[in-house]
Amino acid sequence: MVIRGYEDLEVYKISYQLTLKMYEITRKYPAEEKYNLISQIRRSSMSIVLNIVEGYGRKDSAKEFKHFLRNALGSTNETRVLLKISRDLGYIEEEEHNNLEEEYEKLSKMIYRLMQSWK
Repeated sequence: MVIRGYEDLEVYKISYQLTLKMYEITRKYPAEEKYNLISQIRRSSMSIVLNIVEGYGRKDSAKEFKHFLRNALGSTNETRVLLKISRDLGYIEEEEHNNLEEEYEKLSKMIYRLMQSWK
């Protein structure tokens, strides 16, 4: 497959969809979490996709692109921890958490493989 732009990257597509999912899920959180957990989850999930996009814009420098992919990977880990906190506070069910954890684990591996393979 020819990559014509960041939208052709599978990690972009998945991270974009997960960001939308995080917005949908956090709509159900208590209002008191608006400036805490809701904001943090939305920012960390959005940071993943934005770092992929920004890094792709610097794709001619493998070093710079990989730097942004490392940032995306860090934001993936941050989102996963925030989801665990959400589960433990009772804001999301165990099954929903497990499904999201699986999706973020898959995304983490994809980002890591992209980092390793980009030349």
